[in-house]
Amino acid sequence: FSLNEVGPKVVYSKDLISSDSKIKPVYDTIPLVKLKEGEEIHLEAVAKVGYGKEHAKWMPTTVCAYKQYPEITFNDDVEIDYDCALACPRGVLKSDRRSKKIKIVEDFDGYMNSRNTWFTQKYSDNKNDLIAYFSAEYGLDEILPIYSGGLGILSGDHLKSSSDLGLPLVAVGLLYKNGYFHQKINNIGIQESEYYDIELDNLPITPVKRETGEDLIISVKMPNSRVYLKVWKIAVGRINLYLLDSDIEENSEEYRGITLRLYGGDQEMRIKQEIVLGMGGVNLLRTLGFNPSIYHMNEGHSSFLILEVMKNIIKEKKVSFEIARDIASSQTVFTTHTPVPAGNDIFPPWLVEKYLKGYWTKLGIDKETFLKLGTKPNDSMDAGFNMGILALKIAGKKNGVSKLHGAVSRELFGDVWPNIAANESPITHITNGIHTCSWLAPNLKQLYNKYLIPYWQDSIQIDETWKKIESIPNDKLWEEHMKRKIRLLELVKQNVTNNMRSNGKSYEEINEIVSKLNPNALTIGFARRFATYKRATLIFRDLERI
Repeated sequence: FSLNEVGPKVVYSKDLISSDSKIKPVYDTIPLVKLKEGEEIHLEAVAKVGYGKEHAKWMPTTVCAYKQYPEITFNDDVEIDYDCALACPRGVLKSDRRSKKIKIVEDFDGYMNSRNTWFTQKYSDNKNDLIAYFSAEYGLDEILPIYSGGLGILSGDHLKSSSDLGLPLVAVGLLYKNGYFHQKINNIGIQESEYYDIELDNLPITPVKRETGEDLIISVKMPNSRVYLKVWKIAVGRINLYLLDSDIEENSEEYRGITLRLYGGDQEMRIKQEIVLGMGGVNLLRTLGFNPSIYHMNEGHSSFLILEVMKNIIKEKKVSFEIARDIASSQTVFTTHTPVPAGNDIFPPWLVEKYLKGYWTKLGIDKETFLKLGTKPNDSMDAGFNMGILALKIAGKKNGVSKLHGAVSRELFGDVWPNIAANESPITHITNGIHTCSWLAPNLKQLYNKYLIPYWQDSIQIDETWKKIESIPNDKLWEEHMKRKIRLLELVKQNVTNNMRSNGKSYEEINEIVSKLNPNALTIGFARRFATYKRATLIFRDLERI
């Protein structure tokens, strides 16, 4: 497949495949890369990391992904746009005049192989340590919809930042082949949920293989039989994310659907998912030969990992439950995000007994003691087995996600430790952050390149880096901000128009709404999840102030 046009050429994802190909682009109108004559780009490299002009950085908004490519030949004289990224696992773009790796590939190699990272500089004595990070969802990019909201976005940003910092971290999650639901608003304004299959062949994800070449498959015990789980891997820069998949032939129909949908199904489906994530995840890491120093639970969905860690300690070290609990405590960290029930699964005792029957014997305790692990000290077992309480009672480190949230969590969960004052509960806080280069708009990045210190992306955690932000003229900053706002409102208008058209609304009805969106007005709204616990009505609490 050849592109032989005269003059500069921007390659779009739709240009990379022939019109009769069965492979379809994830995005067909996103500019991917511009090439100079005689330069080649290894798509496998930029599958994992996007690049800025100075250094390897994440640019996930310009991703397309394929498993197979023909060789693409360019005869025209074009230029590279380093602010664009590719996510194409296999293939090579070449010139037919000469072959030379371009800087983007060298940047990738340098990024991946660098030993001069923040972690190696600060913690050189901890080079053999390993953090095992567990989360029910990961928001890496919208082409892989295994996330629903902020929890997943945070998890994805944690992995990207860990890669940049050089942290010794491995991540575990579930592969939801239907992902999370796609939102549709019907003609009377009611939300409807739609699910679509994720086409794995079109994504930068690969099955993990045994030395024999066979797929790596692990298992966990369920009431009727074992559940077999295929293992997939996504390379997030230097960090590997392993995803467990129950949708394989070895399982019955009952169990194949466990990992089908994120947060789908009833309580019974949720406990199955969380057994797979927590217990299956620990077994996976052992199978892969990892020996984590720390297990980090991002919210309570993976808290069953604590039970599996304690069971393994008792079996291998021949110690009591109390000693195993203390050891597990020293190896676990728990981050709580929300106090509402939606963020803390609570299972009825009969359901826990059904799926974990006999597990207490492996821990050397009785059933009542086991079930009390998931309840507050003064609550009866009828209150249910709370995954958040299990993590709070055993994890050695507990944190909220902001200073205020830490204080609220200490008061809210104070009765987990009835012998101390609530405000002294052992819950600290670490303020949520973002992976800056994933979320910074390209036009603002260019503005920062002009006014901040060189290579500022490598030092975003240092206060000194941001001192020159004051040197950016107000009018320049506002101009770039307004460009983003106008683009956002155009997107909102288009989405609203398309949705209303599909519901049979007239031009007048559509215009009545979209014409009200004014870039010069303060616009407050909700994106996607209009959940009650987000307390939307607070927007109208002080109209005079707004």
